[in-house]
Amino acid sequence: MKEVEKNLRFEQMTQLIQSISAYIEHYHGGSAELISFEENVVKVKLGGACLGCPLSTSTLNGWVQGTIHQFFPEVLVEAAD
Repeated sequence: MKEVEKNLRFEQMTQLIQSISAYIEHYHGGSAELISFEENVVKVKLGGACLGCPLSTSTLNGWVQGTIHQFFPEVLVEAAD
């Protein structure tokens, strides 16, 4: 993949995670932060009200991953430490 394409994909992913985070913050008091996006793996860190919440795994695997897969179906979503 060319460098220009990588930069465009990174910018698109950044904007997508920011949109997801705004939704989570507005409705649940949590947040989502893009930690890294290399090849086809994105690492996302949940924060705010999501910290320690028993449903944070569902938020990551449901809302975050589901939304990302709508735009990037080939990307694997992982929780960042």
